[in-house]
Amino acid sequence: MAKSPQPTYQDAELILKLYDMRRETKMREARGWFFGSFKCKTLSDFMQLCPPGTEHNAHFRQVASYWDMVGSFVNTDILNADLLFMNTRELLVCWERIKPLIPELRANAKDANYLGNLEKAGEAFGTWIRQTSGDEAYTSFIARLV
Repeated sequence: MAKSPQPTYQDAELILKLYDMRRETKMREARGWFFGSFKCKTLSDFMQLCPPGTEHNAHFRQVASYWDMVGSFVNTDILNADLLFMNTRELLVCWERIKPLIPELRANAKDANYLGNLEKAGEAFGTWIRQTSGDEAYTSFIARLV
């Protein structure tokens, strides 16, 4: 991902709208569950924690699809990546929590690009932290997620 152009007022407005969406009751509940409970390392862990048809599976899908959508905005330069990365680490937390499962989730879904926008934006976010704050900051951040 190339360096983002100068942020605009539209970028700031979109970030505020995205923040507002995160405050919606069901989304807040899903985020609370995801960030408090989702630490799966395998598809087996995933199926045990949030099998299809359960509320936890719905929570996972809501959080993952939300951040995949935000990733699509970043990846297509609709949203300034630098400005987003300065204002939330939640996308990176989501990506790092899901990353170990991606090969199995994609194989299970028979979709090689499942959560591909989240992956691309999440990897860019990790690079951004290393470039702006150093490798130690990134390593320390990731260690706190375990």
